[in-house]
Amino acid sequence: MRVVIAEDNALLREGLVLLLTSAGHEVVAVAGSGPEIMPALLEHRPDVAVLDVRMPPGFRDEGLRAALAARERIPGLPVLVLSQYVEESYASELLGGGTSGTGYLLKDRVGRVDEFLDALERVAAGGTALDPEVVTELLTRRKDSPIDSLTPREREVLGLMAEGHDNATIAATLVVTERAVHKHIGNVFLKLNLPPSDSGHRRVLAVLAHLAHTPQA
Repeated sequence: MRVVIAEDNALLREGLVLLLTSAGHEVVAVAGSGPEIMPALLEHRPDVAVLDVRMPPGFRDEGLRAALAARERIPGLPVLVLSQYVEESYASELLGGGTSGTGYLLKDRVGRVDEFLDALERVAAGGTALDPEVVTELLTRRKDSPIDSLTPREREVLGLMAEGHDNATIAATLVVTERAVHKHIGNVFLKLNLPPSDSGHRRVLAVLAHLAHTPQA
């Protein structure tokens, strides 16, 4: 898998390079500032881009802006965005377009190597990887919405589904059958007024789009 990394912290950047190369991936370019990101992406057309949200020179949202711009120039480009903290507005903007191959993780997740590599590969394959803390933030800050009507189990299923997990993983995590998971997902879609969707990424995009656009209290 060919990867472009954009991260201004040299230590973390080199750590990512070492981690990915050790896992058998090829880092084709690195960027240390916002203006370097787009040229690297356009030149190398990677299988996936790993981008820090806040980059020089402004340390605001340069990485996110580059991710959104890259999606316009390179349709379908898988992007995994890293952030130091939960930035709900950034997550909503990234996910609101309903595009496949999208990830938003906290940087602490990089230290959990297996989880990070699994998320990266899922995004590169066109799936979704959303940090559990981001999912929690999206769920808990929505008030007076259909989410309030979900049962505790349905909220658990919704959270795991929003993170990008498939039915088998959700079933194993909750120690229930896949049939039960399928039933819970059907109830979630019904209560959120979302059209039934086939298994896989389309249902995740529907949920994330709903979370991203539900008004906050």
